[in-house]
Amino acid sequence: MKTMLAMSVALACALAIAVLVRATEGSAVAEASADTAAAQTLTVRSSRYGRVLFDGRGRVLYGFTRDRRGGPSRCYGGCAKAWPVYFAKGTVVRAGAEVKKSLIGSTRRSDGRRQYTYRGWPLYYYAHEGPGEVLCQNVSEFGGLWLVVRPDGTLVR
Repeated sequence: MKTMLAMSVALACALAIAVLVRATEGSAVAEASADTAAAQTLTVRSSRYGRVLFDGRGRVLYGFTRDRRGGPSRCYGGCAKAWPVYFAKGTVVRAGAEVKKSLIGSTRRSDGRRQYTYRGWPLYYYAHEGPGEVLCQNVSEFGGLWLVVRPDGTLVR
């Protein structure tokens, strides 16, 4: 009888641990999904350059003048390491307040992935900036200028 009771208690403990692990995994997945959803929301925030585009995590987005509006990205290799692209991850980017949904699009990169665009400009981050920082406005690098993007889709000169 004691053996049966001990086995029942052990089984109940194992079941409780499994449920707890599963709930923790679900929480991590939900957090990752929420972070991805935030990243895939275009917002408009104030900066010293006026109101410009940011992702949902507060990172500013840039256009590159070497790209042609409506064309594919020309930023690969070292350029893409310094200026990571704003990728489409299987879902449509959401438009926050002041963002024109009709201006959101994407372009296909040479590796097949989709890069978000705004008014035809492929969008990028600067690798060494954090949320709220705008450190590289009007920087000339990799054959073009890096410029923040206004809510109407024009690049800030």
